[in-house]
Amino acid sequence: MDTLVPQLIALDMDGTLLDPQGQLPPDFAELTELARSQGATLIPASGRQLATLQLMFPEFSTFIAENGAVVMRDGDIIATFPLPVEVVERVLDASATLPAEHTLVLCTPAGAFIERDIPDHAVAEISKYYKAVTWVDDLTAVQHDSIIKIAAYCQDGSEANLAPTIDDVVQDHNVAISGKVWLDVMADGVDKGAALTAMAELSSIPLAETAAFGDFLNDYELLRTAGLAVAMDNAHPQLKEIADIIAPSNADNGVATVLRGLFAGVPTSDLSIS
Repeated sequence: MDTLVPQLIALDMDGTLLDPQGQLPPDFAELTELARSQGATLIPASGRQLATLQLMFPEFSTFIAENGAVVMRDGDIIATFPLPVEVVERVLDASATLPAEHTLVLCTPAGAFIERDIPDHAVAEISKYYKAVTWVDDLTAVQHDSIIKIAAYCQDGSEANLAPTIDDVVQDHNVAISGKVWLDVMADGVDKGAALTAMAELSSIPLAETAAFGDFLNDYELLRTAGLAVAMDNAHPQLKEIADIIAPSNADNGVATVLRGLFAGVPTSDLSIS
């Protein structure tokens, strides 16, 4: 495995592939072609919705979206994982008790529901990740049986202000800290790692021949699952602890640096900066 080119390569977006301004690296098209020439498939793997990823990568047809709650392979949605209705209702009820200002996003495979009249900073932040949006007056009136993820944005910090309460009400379901200001709720067992496992099985590719790049806690299961785990230099310390490679930061185009090394046959032990 030390010089093997992985056949499936899952790439987190924010803090990983994208630079600090949220832009793709200028050489990404070249990297995509280089991967294809090596028989490797690059897979955007993100908390972003599928519609957003499709706009970002119009030439791609395979995605892990909504932190693994929606999986598309070769243009077909092969898996979605709805949240139980009672979990959605418990989160909505708990949200009303939280003192910190926050905004909920109810996600379906095709789009998202968000209440009107949210603060401008919330609109600006949410608009980065959710392009297919239906604005509603009341989230409690939305049909809840098609919700595959609940995202919560809190400008003052999701981990400190939202996670303790949400963890308590969703019980055995999956709560992922997706960033400093984001928290996601998915059904039990749903995460990017489980999505990568499904993708590998359908592609008849051993997990040992997969790789994953990530930077935050919603990438933890993804890196644990992949045959080769790559954490960015700017990654959360818990990701660095389980990584095989520490890549240069997203500000330094670390994904491209490591990918070029892998495609050139550089031993993985020589690719880590620490």
